[in-house]
Amino acid sequence: MILGGSMAGLLAARVLAETFTEVLVVDRDKLVGAVAPRRGVPQGAHVHGLLARGHQILDELFDGFTDDAVAAGALTGDLGEHRWFFAGHEARKAVTGMRYLSATRPVLESFVRSRVAALGNVTFVERHDVVGLTSTADRTRITGARVHADTETTLDGDLVVDATGRGSRTPVWLAELGYTRPAEERIKIDFSYTTRLYRLPDESVMDGVKSVNPLPSPATPRSAFFSAMEHGKWVLSVGGVLGDRAPTDPDGFLEYVKTLPVPDLHRVIAEAEPLTEPVSFRFPASVRPRYDTLTSFPDGFIVLGDAACSFNPVYGQGMTVAAMEALVLREHVRRGPLEPLAFQRAIAEVIDAPWGTAAAGDLAYPEVVGNRPEEVLRMNDYMAKVMAAACQDPDVLTAFMRVAGLVDPPSTLMEPDLRDRVLQLAG
Repeated sequence: MILGGSMAGLLAARVLAETFTEVLVVDRDKLVGAVAPRRGVPQGAHVHGLLARGHQILDELFDGFTDDAVAAGALTGDLGEHRWFFAGHEARKAVTGMRYLSATRPVLESFVRSRVAALGNVTFVERHDVVGLTSTADRTRITGARVHADTETTLDGDLVVDATGRGSRTPVWLAELGYTRPAEERIKIDFSYTTRLYRLPDESVMDGVKSVNPLPSPATPRSAFFSAMEHGKWVLSVGGVLGDRAPTDPDGFLEYVKTLPVPDLHRVIAEAEPLTEPVSFRFPASVRPRYDTLTSFPDGFIVLGDAACSFNPVYGQGMTVAAMEALVLREHVRRGPLEPLAFQRAIAEVIDAPWGTAAAGDLAYPEVVGNRPEEVLRMNDYMAKVMAAACQDPDVLTAFMRVAGLVDPPSTLMEPDLRDRVLQLAG
């Protein structure tokens, strides 16, 4: 049984359906047929990045996934075709060999959900709130979940998966069962997105470019993702950190866009047809509960997705990390009876690199509170040089995109030949 029907829960259902006779996916929202932002995905109206590794995994788990998504209106191409801006400077275009898949979050989720629903042994239990867990009398094993629609009922499961996202109540549930709550790592960034959908009167103004992405940095803390989506729509999400928020009134939103380090973006937006009003989403802090450090944990229960680590969304890591965790889940279930702490420790190894990258990126802002060991300071200094070099050398951009896309580990950016090139170009 999977608690939560967003991307992490859907991908967990996909791999568990290979082993279990029946898989239940429980969610408080209506899932089947949903192609609009849902209450349970508060950031669903905003730009979502499916990183290169996540795209690869979707194609692995679902035969012909990209072709089917494109046939249904999604866009694809090489990531190096986009316009990327680092600290206000535009990167060189490159042929990276890594494809993007561009669709609004609800539509992308619907592509995955339809594939999962077609498996035959997956059932969606919609519009049910999860109230709590059920366990054996000695509390050593989770046996199911209490859920509520019009009345409360109990659903039994041999394995219960918490994929309920950032609002996960697992720490509370563990304490109620007599277990230790996990320690928690937290980095307060107070990030916000404000988003509006558009239709361009003439797409030739983009000169074939499908996404314009000025990324945030201490030098240019305001960021944006302006991307083509399905059926001729374009979405603009503008972001601010440390409490800086774009206004939601149309005039104020447009003025905020004018402050971005891409002057022609304001001109394009000013001439475009708005399809929605601006809407905002606030992300106070990245949070990582350290389930992997616990010494006891109930059998028949695991935690994954944003419930296991909630990343600053500007790095676009959430869906891809969930996909990587699904592959770990598949491997552990195939071995035999799943040992929960072994699983939590295994996905901690998946989380380590993206968490480290995102944490270091946020700690580059002097105002962000947190420990900055010498290693983090050196990493941030070198990454600034990598991004400066990427503005001059397409090979450096490709190497950076492979790491940012979770295809390659961060250590590849330190390989001698690449490091020498970075230092030569960036000084």
